[in-house]
Amino acid sequence: MLDNKSILVTGGTGSFGKAFTRYVLENYNPNKIIIYSRDEYKQFIMQTEFREYAKKLRFFIGDVRDKERLMRAFEGVDYVVHAAALKQVPACEYNPAEAIKTNIHGAQNVIDAALDTNVKKVVALSTDKAVNPVNLYGGTKLVSDKLFIAANAYAGSKDICFSIVRYGNVAGSRGSVIPFFRNILESGGKELPITDYRMTRFWISLRQGVELVIKALEESKGGETFISKIPSFKITDLAQAMLPGCKMREVGIREGEKLHEIMVTTEDAPTTYEYDKHFIIYPQMVWSEKRRCKPTGKPVPENFSYSSGNNTEWLSVEEIQKLLKSL
Repeated sequence: MLDNKSILVTGGTGSFGKAFTRYVLENYNPNKIIIYSRDEYKQFIMQTEFREYAKKLRFFIGDVRDKERLMRAFEGVDYVVHAAALKQVPACEYNPAEAIKTNIHGAQNVIDAALDTNVKKVVALSTDKAVNPVNLYGGTKLVSDKLFIAANAYAGSKDICFSIVRYGNVAGSRGSVIPFFRNILESGGKELPITDYRMTRFWISLRQGVELVIKALEESKGGETFISKIPSFKITDLAQAMLPGCKMREVGIREGEKLHEIMVTTEDAPTTYEYDKHFIIYPQMVWSEKRRCKPTGKPVPENFSYSSGNNTEWLSVEEIQKLLKSL
């Protein structure tokens, strides 16, 4: 599907952008991949890392806040993956106006630019924090999700659709608990701080996140939210996997933090369908027969919800240790 296509990734120098770019280059033959981001140094580093693919890559300096620059970058693009966002919860709380400009206004700019050029599909990355949000980051991503879903209403006769991929913190990503614990252990620490002994999280790798985006690009009709079926783990089990027998000190939950990652709420259950390796939340609205989604999966039970706390698949300490070696 991606052979001979031009793909643009906003925020393309991040962990996801690099993993997605490498996956596409190794498994498809795209015409080109455009990396759109605002940090020239990160682009230089990525150019160096992907030197062998130089003929297939283009690097655009730009911000999603700048609609005119997006319009220029989207010319000739077939698919857009929107990964750019302000993601750090404390930073968004302290700089709310900046979070709104990037995560909400930037999302609308991406939508407008895609509608006004010949882009065929847009997949936007979401987060568990957009579900029943308790912090500003989650609130802005909820609005962003709603904008991308509603964008299908404005497509008219154009051959374009917008969809969403949702997952939580990627295992080992910057700002997540694994590198935080590793820094403590590498400094000689023998005790790991646990915000709450009851806390759970989903385990998703970068590759799994990339593969879910590929699935959305291949299958989306417009307005769907794709969610992977992935195992859960207890934060206390992660600590024991990283330092068996370590002391664990409960320090209290942080502002804007949840006990569990939530992907599907009971309110979403009526439009959620289960597939072999993922769930899809279908849009409640039907904009046209052309964009009518026809689920082929199994409807989830009434009052169904999907969170890291009520999951049916759990990682043991031993399984976590094996996965840690692959990071």
